[in-house]
Amino acid sequence: MEPHRWLPLEANPDCTLLILLFSFLFQFLKQLGIHPDWQFVDVYGMEPELLSMVPRPVCAVLLLFPITEKYETFRTEEEERIKAKGQDVKSSVYFMKQTINNACGTIGLIHAIANNRDKMNFETNSSLKKFLEDSLSMTPEERAKYLETYEAIRVTHESSAHEGQTEAPSIDEKVDLHFIALVNVGGHLYELDGRKPFPINHGETSDDSFLEDAIEVCKKFMERDPEELRFNAIALSAA
Repeated sequence: MEPHRWLPLEANPDCTLLILLFSFLFQFLKQLGIHPDWQFVDVYGMEPELLSMVPRPVCAVLLLFPITEKYETFRTEEEERIKAKGQDVKSSVYFMKQTINNACGTIGLIHAIANNRDKMNFETNSSLKKFLEDSLSMTPEERAKYLETYEAIRVTHESSAHEGQTEAPSIDEKVDLHFIALVNVGGHLYELDGRKPFPINHGETSDDSFLEDAIEVCKKFMERDPEELRFNAIALSAA
């Protein structure tokens, strides 16, 4: 069976990736019925003075990074290590697998919002609110299958992917950039990546230190690929 494919976000070389990302994020929140109490903002740099420019509180960080051979080697080793040693993951963490090509941006957004749904104000007819309510008791695999058939989110993804682009991206466009979400659930920092079999617990955090702790995780991604420049961190912070 052919895998499900959605339009890639970063297909058009005529517009900068960052502009496209923020256009996508804004449209996604608006069209899926979330009040603008929270906003996505760029993390300009990882030094303390630049992190101080990010509005607080921050409830999630999205990291966009390149999938390289070094990263794939690390991912395999990490999975084997965690399977051997185990880790603590709270049952309240909302995690879903990715079974749709090019949907990592939307899945990253769902992870960010689902794990902060108590902080979000949804419109009464919000399609994302309904998706989260329907899928709350599902397994990560069942959530992925449900997303495959959930038209409202697919349509929003594709209309947002078109936003700001001078020509339509190809659905078969090969993209080597990937989104993950970093969230604070119950005082622990979790990395949520639908390509992985489970959340990754990166240790303790707090509401006050979350941004700095999340950026430390982002730095590790960059240190594994020091020759790569294609990294962007985006914070979901109070408007």
